[in-house]
Amino acid sequence: MRAVSYPAYGVAPTLGELPDPRCPDGGVLVRVEATGVCRSDWHAWRGHDPVPLPMVPGHEFAGTIAAVGAGVTRWRVGDRVTVPFACGCGQCEVCRAGDTHVCPRQTQPGFTGWGSFAELVAVHAADANVVALPERVGAVAAAALGCRFATAYRAVVAVGRLAAGEWLAVHGCGGVGLSAVQIGVALGARVVGVDLSPQARAAAERLGAVTVAGGEPGEVAAAVAERTGGGAHVSVDAFGSVTTMRASVLGLRPRGRHVQVGLLLGDAAERGVPMGRVVGWELEVLGSHGMPSRDYPAMLALVASGRLDPAALVGRVIAPEQAGAALMAMDDLSASGRG
Repeated sequence: MRAVSYPAYGVAPTLGELPDPRCPDGGVLVRVEATGVCRSDWHAWRGHDPVPLPMVPGHEFAGTIAAVGAGVTRWRVGDRVTVPFACGCGQCEVCRAGDTHVCPRQTQPGFTGWGSFAELVAVHAADANVVALPERVGAVAAAALGCRFATAYRAVVAVGRLAAGEWLAVHGCGGVGLSAVQIGVALGARVVGVDLSPQARAAAERLGAVTVAGGEPGEVAAAVAERTGGGAHVSVDAFGSVTTMRASVLGLRPRGRHVQVGLLLGDAAERGVPMGRVVGWELEVLGSHGMPSRDYPAMLALVASGRLDPAALVGRVIAPEQAGAALMAMDDLSASGRG
């Protein structure tokens, strides 16, 4: 198969011929029609995640089933599908409860094994993880759901429990953040987007948000409180830094809900939460990681109806020959991660 791969961390990814993956027992092979380029792929390529090498990146994809392994009961060759980026084992207590995205033995295309910058990708435990696509949802829109949109959907809807009329603050208006903005507006919430970049703020405004410039956490929190009449009901850190996390928590109103989506790397993950405010205002501090396959049908129904439009957040569509350059371009932290 043709695939984009890198042999070592930080080495330019190249397009070439690699062996087809084996169809696993209980799993399927998906012929990829579209795949996203995500900042998480960049983190792996840079060595921030200890992925096995050589690696084929890519974890946001849609396509058709090309082969079905022994024991699979729900899927046939030719079915149009997408797959969450975090796939459960399908057998443990966590998976049996439907929470495949936090399975302790999860697999992740592009991280634990070869991913979707390829013609074929192997998916384990297909009956637990693979999701059928409605006819009205195309491959590009489905790939755009991938990590960014599905992650934002769960963070806002299931974890943040956002209600119509509430204020949602979104810190970091890249791929996940802009998805959260679109979802919040579609749910009837009022949304404020926070970002250092004027271009990112303009994108959030086009989706229906008011905006605040990023900066020092206390100043950002004060600006959010002024915009929202006392602070957000729900606030999402979609970027992942001590600065954005603190701004998100401090920008909540009493009994508000902070949802951490962006990853804080290294020592940053262990410090900085303003616990005095959390305790004094009875704030909720919540983590959100991807979305289980069981929750996809409700989101896909909103996409098929036109209420949500993940394809609108696709910055551009590129050929496989350009995928390596697109990944390396994320060395520029202003890159949106919306390819």
